[in-house]
Amino acid sequence: MSICRSCIAELGAGLNLPNLITIARILLVPVIVWAITSDQMLFAFILFLAAGLSDAVDGFLAKWFGMTSEFGSYLDPLADKALIVSIYVALGISDALPRWLVILVVSRDIMIVAAVMLSWLVGKPVAVKPLAVSKANTVAQIVLATLVLASLGLHVDFAWLIAVNIAAVAALTLLSVAAYVREWVRHMGSAEQG
Repeated sequence: MSICRSCIAELGAGLNLPNLITIARILLVPVIVWAITSDQMLFAFILFLAAGLSDAVDGFLAKWFGMTSEFGSYLDPLADKALIVSIYVALGISDALPRWLVILVVSRDIMIVAAVMLSWLVGKPVAVKPLAVSKANTVAQIVLATLVLASLGLHVDFAWLIAVNIAAVAALTLLSVAAYVREWVRHMGSAEQG
């Protein structure tokens, strides 16, 4: 019973304003997906901008007002990934993004999660840290989603920018996969020797 109380107390301590904003962003994901699949692209674009703004606000509050928490350090990237992956899947279903790109982006994330889980299962947990190429990939994914939603929602022709960004996301996703596989193999090999 005391363990449960300490867990609840720790969770309660982690529920500060930045984390509540992050939870709100997670709750916004199904609404954005609904808007995309219902062809409400202007609404989806506005919600996506609101989600991006909330990400900036929660990060600012956490850093500048000393509200960082371990819970938030896990919750924020989870919210970001849920948003991006869900939007890419919805845009792929709506034929607004090429399905091969959606499969590539989603498969990369599944591979990373599977590698982390496998390392834990075999008793050689790998530290989850974003690589520079992964950060660049995330930025490119966000830019592409923004361009596609803006193009569809505002009826502006960003075709050439979208094509360039599709190529950038594909290239950075493949580079990211290669970098994470290299790091994972290096970690697993060194753990076996140690």
